[in-house]
Amino acid sequence: MNNALLLLLLDSQAPAGAHHHSAGMEAAITAGLVTDLAGTEDFCQTRLRTSARVAASFAAASGRLFSAERADLDSSLPAELAVLDAEYEARVPSEATRRASRELGPGLWRLLRSVLRETDLVTAFSRCACAGPASAAVRLLGLDPFAVHAMLARLAPDVDACAAAAARAACLPPASLPAHGAPALDLLADYRLTAEVRLFAS
Repeated sequence: MNNALLLLLLDSQAPAGAHHHSAGMEAAITAGLVTDLAGTEDFCQTRLRTSARVAASFAAASGRLFSAERADLDSSLPAELAVLDAEYEARVPSEATRRASRELGPGLWRLLRSVLRETDLVTAFSRCACAGPASAAVRLLGLDPFAVHAMLARLAPDVDACAAAAARAACLPPASLPAHGAPALDLLADYRLTAEVRLFAS
C-alpha cells in the first residue's frame, strides 16, 4: 500500500467519523488500566491479537462478497452478508461495541472502498485498530505525539501479521472465521456507558 495514501486514510480529518471513537481507550484510561505510553502500546497489541483480527477477517470476507458485484451498500443485504453479520455479532458480546461498530462501519467502508484496492482493505482495517486508540491516548493522557507515532511504527509487523491472518481467513465459511475473545475490552466498553463524562462515542 502507498504510505502517503495510508497516512491520508488514517488522518483524523478523514470523513469516516473515527476521530469520535477511542475503541475502548477512554474506558481503559478512566479505569486506570492505561496510564502511559507503554500501556498504550500493550492496549494496541492486545487489540491486534483479538478484536482487530476478528473485525479485519470479517471485513475481508465482506469485501469478497462485494467484489463479486452482487450487491452494494445501497441494495438489499444479500443472504451471505446477513450470515456474516450474525456470526460477527456472536463474537462481540458487548452491545456498546456492536453499536460503535455499526456507527463506524459504513463510513469507514465507504472511504476505504473509494480509494483502495480490495487487497489493501484488511491492512487499513488493521491499522485503524491501533491509530484510533493511540490518537485518543494522546488527547486523554497528554502523551508526546511523536513518541506515540514511533510506537505505531514499532507495531507495523503486528499490524501486517493481523492483516495477513485476516486475508487468509477471508475465504473460510462464516462460522470458521476467527473468534479471538477480548473479555476485558468488552467489559470496558459497557462500563464506560456508566461514566458521567465521556469525550468519545466509544
